[in-house]
Amino acid sequence: MNAHSSGARRHGRVIDYDDAAGYGTVTDGDGVWFFHCTAIADGSRHIDDGTDVAFVLRPGHLGRWEARDVQPG
Repeated sequence: MNAHSSGARRHGRVIDYDDAAGYGTVTDGDGVWFFHCTAIADGSRHIDDGTDVAFVLRPGHLGRWEARDVQPG
């Protein structure tokens, strides 16, 4: 098991989020991670740039690691 697949909650910040496209990126010091609007935990489908967040990493549809269960805080 590698560090990405441990399921541990990570803390980072939203770098950018594009409402029209429905995706963004978050960084946690270990990397920059893609996330889709459906990964925002409260179902709002919007999150502001610069928001501090907690998230988990999971393998995505394109074979790359993605942020999931993205929650402000």
